[in-house]
Amino acid sequence: MSHSTVVVVTGVSSGIGRATAERFTRRDCRVFGTVRSIAKAVPISGVELVEMDVRDDASVQAGIQSVIECTGRIDVLVNNAGTSLIGAVEETSAAEALSLFDTNVFSILRTTQAVLPHMRAQHGGRIINVSSVLGFLPAPYMGLYSASKHAVEGLTETLDHEVRQFGIRVSLVEPSFTRTNLDVNAPEVSSKIADYDRERVLASSAVVNSVNGAPAPDGVAKTIVEAALGTWRMRRTPAGEASLLRKLRRFMPSGPVDASLRKTFGLA
Repeated sequence: MSHSTVVVVTGVSSGIGRATAERFTRRDCRVFGTVRSIAKAVPISGVELVEMDVRDDASVQAGIQSVIECTGRIDVLVNNAGTSLIGAVEETSAAEALSLFDTNVFSILRTTQAVLPHMRAQHGGRIINVSSVLGFLPAPYMGLYSASKHAVEGLTETLDHEVRQFGIRVSLVEPSFTRTNLDVNAPEVSSKIADYDRERVLASSAVVNSVNGAPAPDGVAKTIVEAALGTWRMRRTPAGEASLLRKLRRFMPSGPVDASLRKTFGLA
């Protein structure tokens, strides 16, 4: 892969984003990674850090423009930045839901709209949106997170139809539990309802245990790089649990899938 391939990865401070940025450098790409604060960020060898808050329109426009001024083009955008939330749907305030969607969904809208004029002008590009297996599965006590990833899936599929006329393709990567701080340190809703306490605690503990036993982010990073630089496919699920869950959702009756999900989240 030529060094002229310019890649922007959002949210490279840790976890999947950091591992992905490092993998792109090993493919001889010029890699820009976004962080909220360069002063607080840990440098990544071979990655040029860009200060950008994906929740802020002006910050996103300024960050993308700074890359264009350096390189004149952007070939790959990886929308990785995201957050999580633990809590029953009834417990989740509209403000908490809006904040979650702002980071997980509207940020993709901002970065995509900032990058697309340049990709259209150069008649090509690839956009990779990091979703989750919860983009096609429900998740007890992670309902708004799951809803945000379902939204990412719908947005991505539609966007690909619209921009392929310009030589641009859009793909989804759908990881399962991955050993990062995202789920281990997931925030919880602020106004809890006592009736949900028992099951919420069980579900939260199950998530932490699953994350602690999950593979490191490098496997997801490998899948993202393949999605960006390889043959286009709409969906790519990393090898292992994510791939299995995709097959189960597609081929198994809904009853066993439902029972398996409840068991995963520690529910009777």
